[in-house]
Order: sequence, then structure tokens, then C-alpha cells
Amino acid sequence: MNELFLEWFGYIASLIVLISLLMSSIKRLRWINLVGALMFGFYGFMIGSIPTGMMNLGIVIIDVYYLIKMYRTSEFFRVIPMEKNDEYVRMFMDFYKEDIDLFSNKTYEQVTNSDIKLFVLRNMTPAGVFFADKKSDNNLVINLDYVAPQFRDFKIGNFVFKSQRDYFLSLGYKNFIAETDNPDHIKYVLKMGFVEDQKNKGFYKKSI
Repeated sequence: MNELFLEWFGYIASLIVLISLLMSSIKRLRWINLVGALMFGFYGFMIGSIPTGMMNLGIVIIDVYYLIKMYRTSEFFRVIPMEKNDEYVRMFMDFYKEDIDLFSNKTYEQVTNSDIKLFVLRNMTPAGVFFADKKSDNNLVINLDYVAPQFRDFKIGNFVFKSQRDYFLSLGYKNFIAETDNPDHIKYVLKMGFVEDQKNKGFYKKSI
């Protein structure tokens, strides 16, 4: 095999392994690290470096083991309605302020009077917040739907918008409206099943 190709293949494999370490999501880290280790292991065997190949083969096995464990483990989710001026939620949002600013310009003071205020737990760990206002008889406009980086694998979004359907219906809300022009947020709402409402310049989802 062409030596120049192998050399560049090794560089790319190393870069992928390095990129994996930048991931805040453990699951994403494992997947990217798995790809990088597979490539780097192949590179090691192709250049005759058995220790390099074997070490990366071991990393692949470890990544596969933990990915299977992650997908098989059942997780606990719960939403807790907030009280007005909840100090703990204020601290949560202050702690993640810089990250929240990447998706929304809403502050705690701007959302604390929302009609719907939910704190989301994942395995009893504070993981996200959900604020929304009543727009009409059965529509909720989302003011802020934020999940901490380490939990950003769409499971909390699926829990809120799908598993909590009966909760919202019991309050009389049948539809969600997301008003955003942030590209990353748009990807998220589309992933959650929202459809673009060009007339009202937003995104719309039925809860039933």
C-alpha cells in the first residue's frame, strides 16, 4: 500500500481520536473514539507496529463494551414543576449561562414568570429546564428548552415531548411552538418532530 497514503491515514486516525476527547457527550465520545481506534489499529497493523495495532484493538473492544452498556441501561427521567423564583434553578442557569447564550438570549429573569416551568432530572441529576407560555387555548410557545451538554443526546427532548404528552394534555395544551432562527436549535426541534411554519416564522409540533 502506498506509504504516503498510509501516513495520511495515520494522521487522520490520530485527529479523529483527538476530536473524540473534545466531546461533552460520553456516548458521542465513545462512538467517535471507536472509529478513530479502528482506523489507528488498522494503521498500526499495516505498518507492522503490532503493539500499536493491539492497543487500539483493545480500545475498540472497550468502546464497544461501554456503548452496549449505555444502550442497554434503562434511565430514569422526571420533570418537576418549579416554583416562581426558584433559587436552585437560577443557580443552574447561571452555571450554564455561557452555553445557554449559544442557543438563546433568554435569562432566568425573563422566563421565571412563564406559564409552564419544568426542571428536568436524569437519573436524579439536574439535567435541563423547560419554560413555555400559553399563546392561545391549546398552544404553548417555548421560551427556553435547555439541556446541559453532558446530557445532550436527545433523550431528554424525547422524554419531554413524547413521554410527557399526557402531562401537557392534562393542562389543556395540544401543540408546541418554537420560535428560533438559531441553526443548532433548528436542527434540534426538527429532530424532535417539529415542522416549519413559514407563515408564522417558527416551528410547530402537535402533542397528540
